[in-house]
Amino acid sequence: MIPGYIELYRSGELEQCLGRLEAHLGACDLCPRDCGVNRLDGEKGFCRAGNLPSVASACAHFGEEPVLSGSRGSGTVFFASCNMRCLYCQNYQISQSQASLKSGEIEVGALAETLLRLQEEGCHNINFVSPSHFVPQMVEAVFKAVPLGLKLPLVYNSSGYDSVAILKELDGIIDIYLPDLRYADETVGRKLSQAPEYPASARAAIKEMFYQVGELKIDDEGVAERGLIVRHLVLPGGLAGSQGSLEWLAQEVSPRVTVSLMSQYRPTYRAAKHPLLSRQITLKEYREAASLLDEFGITNGWVQEMGSADSYLPDFEREGLPFVPDKGG
Repeated sequence: MIPGYIELYRSGELEQCLGRLEAHLGACDLCPRDCGVNRLDGEKGFCRAGNLPSVASACAHFGEEPVLSGSRGSGTVFFASCNMRCLYCQNYQISQSQASLKSGEIEVGALAETLLRLQEEGCHNINFVSPSHFVPQMVEAVFKAVPLGLKLPLVYNSSGYDSVAILKELDGIIDIYLPDLRYADETVGRKLSQAPEYPASARAAIKEMFYQVGELKIDDEGVAERGLIVRHLVLPGGLAGSQGSLEWLAQEVSPRVTVSLMSQYRPTYRAAKHPLLSRQITLKEYREAASLLDEFGITNGWVQEMGSADSYLPDFEREGLPFVPDKGG
């Protein structure tokens, strides 16, 4: 399957889309926060990002979903910073660090070269992690890489806290959407992630993503070509609102939607100081969340094994790969 962005490049539509996206940087509204700062002039909003993309790591990565990792890995580009402030973020070294944001700044042309390097290394796809605040730069890198031979499917791997208007610009560019669906309760989203109206924003974003790419499609090798995969991380004490989120997915998106149910929560970053977040989930809590998949007729996806928390913890201060080889991600 030829990725849609190649035809958009040939028709000139990709360049037009890039122009529209770049205009958003002048009064930034790339995510639901709608900060309105002029990033082209160096102003910083909630995410603290400027005009240049900031990349903390780019590598062949073997993560939770086997259809993305395949046998050769997912070409994962970890952007620095984030438009959320999750108290338990496992990527806090790069998502919450101003130093990481500054040190990772590169020219867009260098990012395009990175995408081509990952393709040359044999990766199955290009996987943009936390791209919400760098969408124009992401698209510009793709635009520069296409005439140099980029032809891999593109994965948009986000927190789910995305702007529907921006997602509409990505229609035909992104092949695989991989959003989180973190909370069902707006108050919890504010308290744990400083994300106002997270449930409403994420649900609207996921509906738009599903409208664009539909159900997951895989090739003869079992590798994803196109479609939506929704990640849901089970949190201690039912904070994730698993029942509300999974019921919504089944009823409002599709019972055939692909869900990655994750047990990998561990109290990283500031979670240890928060009474509700200071422990890992129990087997009982995870089994109850997994049983909801059956209850709501969701049969497509994956369920992690308990004890996965250690396997999926990155260290972005480690030279080379942030994840231990052959151990999750």
